[in-house]
Amino acid sequence: MAEFAGLNVLVAGAGVTGRSTVDALRTLGARVTVTDGRPEALADFGAIAVPGLSEPPPGTDLIVTSPGWKPTSPLLTTGVEVIGEVELAWRIAQTLDQPPVWLAVTGTDGKTTTVGMLESILLAAGLNAVACGNVGLPVIDAVLAGHQVLAVELSSYQLYWQNSLHADAAVVLNLAEDHIDWHGSMAAYTEAKAKIYTGARTRVFNADDPWSVRLADGGLGFTVAEPGRNHWGVHDGWLVEADGVRLCPVDEVRPPGSHNVSNALAAAALARVYGVHSDAVRAGLTAFRPQPHRVELIGAADGVNFVNDSKATNSHAAQGSLTAYEHIVWIAGGELHGAEVDDLVAAVAGRLRAVVLLGVDQDVFAEALRRHAPDVPVSRVGSGDDDPMTVAVRAARGLARPGDVVLLAPAAKSFDMFTSYVHRGEAFTAAVQDVMAG
Repeated sequence: MAEFAGLNVLVAGAGVTGRSTVDALRTLGARVTVTDGRPEALADFGAIAVPGLSEPPPGTDLIVTSPGWKPTSPLLTTGVEVIGEVELAWRIAQTLDQPPVWLAVTGTDGKTTTVGMLESILLAAGLNAVACGNVGLPVIDAVLAGHQVLAVELSSYQLYWQNSLHADAAVVLNLAEDHIDWHGSMAAYTEAKAKIYTGARTRVFNADDPWSVRLADGGLGFTVAEPGRNHWGVHDGWLVEADGVRLCPVDEVRPPGSHNVSNALAAAALARVYGVHSDAVRAGLTAFRPQPHRVELIGAADGVNFVNDSKATNSHAAQGSLTAYEHIVWIAGGELHGAEVDDLVAAVAGRLRAVVLLGVDQDVFAEALRRHAPDVPVSRVGSGDDDPMTVAVRAARGLARPGDVVLLAPAAKSFDMFTSYVHRGEAFTAAVQDVMAG
């Protein structure tokens, strides 16, 4: 890793990814400066922090940007080389005596579920593996922790800044119009997604999605129908390979639904390409399911997913789930007991489509949002509402767009309105089911 020693590196963005990037670069001996448009986000960085830079300091050798920064940002268009945290993680990984295996996943929908399933399969096979990337754990942390196999979720933002990744196996799950405001066009969004296949040793594609087929331009396919010439599919109620090897009964796949069967096939394909035994595929898929009230997918309607993370009873826990998704309608609030939420709101402001507030301390959240996310719409649930959670879910659904996640991650205790976080999560689940039925 000596090649990083002495480099002058600017880190753009002081969120979760930025913090991991700063820590890694400083450990490797680089001279680091970190900037962010929110001065409060830089409070812990000391002398290396310079708020609001629009051009890199003189002598900067490299800029490492967080995913949320648009390519058109003035700081990123000065002629200095710009990469993302994933690209940096890849470069660092290649300096190791035993670089980790990269099994990479992207797509408009299903990425997080797929890498979770893949991680479960790899662990069932006894491997030192971890899910990382857009799922929450920065890839650079996973690399430096010494994991043998990485199940890497990659967003289009992350892939945009990628230029040397050669994954051991990669898949585009699906593709639909999304994030056009960031990329500028569907063509640019598609180009970013296609980067996951550049140099990949094995290309896995979704035979049921025309974009996936087109972008892979060959490789090994999967389908929720009979496998035919594709390598994986569904036959007689089982996930199977083309030669008839049974992997897992469809009714053991959780969460249920055709799209999750497709996700399971993608995870199985990546694992099998790596050489995992078929028995581990079934063991991993049957073992995989989110714990109740901990980033639990409750359902989907009109392209919007509803996720229950009622267990996020403080800011640190809430930030974990909030940073797992790109566009969020956030249901937040409860009892803070004097805790502040400014740092949390500042860290996730760029991900927020809208916020729905409920609970006794919602004024604290509203003030933090006014300071750090003034353009984000805020809906407030009154204390006099007879069924506040249903009111909150209905408001959230009205604010969400296709591709968004309605996320209950309260960042507060539940006892002002509910008997426990479990009671609160159950109320959210019931409200989602009611709204979806109506």
